[in-house]
Amino acid sequence: MRMIGVLVVVLGCVAYAQDPGPGRGRGRGFGPGGNAGFQGPGARFLGAEAGMPGRVVKGAPYSADLVTETTQTLADGNHIHQTATAHVYRDSEGRTRREPSLSSMNSLAPNAHLPAVIFINDPVAGLNYALSSTDHTATRSAWPRPGRSGQPRSAGGPPSGGRSRFNQNIKTESLGSRTIEGVQADGTRTTLTIPAGQIGNEQPIQIVTESWYSPELQAVVMSKRTDPRTGESSFHMANLSRAEPAATLFQVPADYKVTDGARPPRNGSASGSSSGR
Repeated sequence: MRMIGVLVVVLGCVAYAQDPGPGRGRGRGFGPGGNAGFQGPGARFLGAEAGMPGRVVKGAPYSADLVTETTQTLADGNHIHQTATAHVYRDSEGRTRREPSLSSMNSLAPNAHLPAVIFINDPVAGLNYALSSTDHTATRSAWPRPGRSGQPRSAGGPPSGGRSRFNQNIKTESLGSRTIEGVQADGTRTTLTIPAGQIGNEQPIQIVTESWYSPELQAVVMSKRTDPRTGESSFHMANLSRAEPAATLFQVPADYKVTDGARPPRNGSASGSSSGR
């Protein structure tokens, strides 16, 4: 269970909100939630895979494979290419289940041999679970308190008030609409220009993101980001199904031992408890 706790903490540090609505994260996002920019290989992948809940979407069930690819070109001309596939499910009540690939988990903490973990977010019950199929245990936590908008607060990305000073360096254009995996998606290309000298760069740097958002799914179904500093990253949904996922996918199996995760600290202290099933 200690390793599960470490994994959940690591994920929490790099997780971003999932499924923003129109206008939130479109064009600058990456992954099914249109999440903000990348901080490293793990953050790139977990932008699509993180087990932290975001905006609740009801009435739009689906299941799909999430395919993430990253390509980095080194100074000597060498290339590093990584591909990871995960599975995601969402029911009509907004419950989600995410099954990140084990290889991507271990890339967060090399040599840690992290176990395979499944994330279940249940806004109906107000609970989240991290399940370990290896030792049949689950870490339970409460659904995060809503922010001012009434939705769970999202982690990551600069605060909204800090974006205005970058607006003059951002250009956004529409790419029209197209069908991706059987759903209509609206495309946006966003170009962020870092002026010469802003970060010690001799010439301007352009970071280009293409994002395709499906109003039907209320999610980004495909995205590509090109950054000369880090390389190319792309995401797309594959094998998309609009059928209602089985209810058992969002339930903790009866033979799993459930342990409560650490609660947010109060007055500088933290507490946690466990319960068997």
